[in-house]
Amino acid sequence: MTLIQRIVGVATAALALLSLWQLESARKGLSIVPLDAGQTPATIYRQPDSNGPIVVIAHGFAGSRQLMEAFALTLARAGYTAISFDFQGHGRNPAPMSGDITQVDGTTRLLVAETAAVIDAAQQRLGCASEPVALLGHSMATDIIVRQAIADSRVRAVVAVSMYSEAVTAEAPQRLLVITGAWEPGLRRVALAALRLIDPGASEGQTVSDPRSGILRRAVVSPAVEHVGVLYSATSLREARAWIDGAFGRESSGPVTATGGWIALLLGCIVALAWPLSTLLPEGRRAPDRPIASTFTLATVLPAVLTPLLLYPLDLRVLPVLVADYLVLHLLLYGLMALALLGWRGVRFGRLALVPSAALVAFGLGVFALALDRYAASFLPHAERIPVILVLMLGAVPFMLADSVLTEAGRAPLWRRGAARLAFLASLSIAVALDFERLFFLIIVLPVFVLFFVIFGLMGRWVGQRSGTAMAPGLALGVILAWALGVTFPLVAV
Repeated sequence: MTLIQRIVGVATAALALLSLWQLESARKGLSIVPLDAGQTPATIYRQPDSNGPIVVIAHGFAGSRQLMEAFALTLARAGYTAISFDFQGHGRNPAPMSGDITQVDGTTRLLVAETAAVIDAAQQRLGCASEPVALLGHSMATDIIVRQAIADSRVRAVVAVSMYSEAVTAEAPQRLLVITGAWEPGLRRVALAALRLIDPGASEGQTVSDPRSGILRRAVVSPAVEHVGVLYSATSLREARAWIDGAFGRESSGPVTATGGWIALLLGCIVALAWPLSTLLPEGRRAPDRPIASTFTLATVLPAVLTPLLLYPLDLRVLPVLVADYLVLHLLLYGLMALALLGWRGVRFGRLALVPSAALVAFGLGVFALALDRYAASFLPHAERIPVILVLMLGAVPFMLADSVLTEAGRAPLWRRGAARLAFLASLSIAVALDFERLFFLIIVLPVFVLFFVIFGLMGRWVGQRSGTAMAPGLALGVILAWALGVTFPLVAV
């Protein structure tokens, strides 16, 4: 271990501990306990012995309670009883999404009913039946909470973050705040349109009202954030708290719980810590083979083009996760084709090296995954997801083995590493273009792969450089990729 690696190790460990202290301090003094809401996993956040109004918090598509925790902590600190839950098919919820996800009378209706059931369970648990509540939701959930507010007289205020909903009219919901990230131009237009149903001349940042109907509406923009960053913006948290305060005649002050920066620092430190820790692994004596330019081009371009074309006629729907059936086949065919071409051109894959592989899996699915699951997003599978992960490994392992050989276990020049990953993303894009209606949700998968290559790919690179074999990071990253895909996307009824 070099001096620089020692310094990095000490510095990142210290910053990680500081981040942990800050994140745990944000929870300190609050009562955070489960709520029995049938099959729906839910959590109550509040100050001990507090009886403040209930605010039910709902996450967006492929989200979970953890993603919404900044709002839950902020509102609990303000004296509210925050209730956060996992929709069907999401997070820890074992029940798959059912119904037609494209129809209001399908999945949407069922999720609205689930939201109502959570409100009922919370009021029964807290002994405040029929008391007014507020609803807060993000992305997909904004349509759910808007429809619930229109149908439920108990709902006094709605906070819709990154909203899109065809249910918003000039008459309902009665009290609506729309928060949008500055880097969400399309959703900003949606928010402004909702405002201008009341006042055609309204602009962002204004609060408009209709005294005759009692309608009150506001649209605000959180600066320098996108679809996920908007959930951690101090502007979002302050605006949501103030809007709910106004609905209940309360007044809150003090800082909001904007934990996003500390979460990013913690996860970044964990990734960086993998660099000095990799030097503790057995050192390989031989560098992986470098495919010549023609071999690299052939094994990169041919699978990227042929895989979506060969799979286009197939329509397999067995796994209870959106587009998982197609992903398994795409990853498997892509990986096997690339490995076959590389082997045909004489590229050696290197030794297996189980110790570095096991260490990378343990670090990625232990340290990193546990931190991510506690503070940012559901990343630990429940029993129903484990078979899905195992099936996904059938495709993910060959694909990541091929990726590792092409990138020389992380030793390849940056342009080669980038080209190999971009070719795969292009391959998925071709698949979507060929069958947009069936494979639309692959568009949502693309950012997951980008994050995977940036985060876990970097850790795999350090392990590959140390072990000297493409097999070590390839095998481990295949397992981690299958895990990441298996826990991220919603379960659906097959």
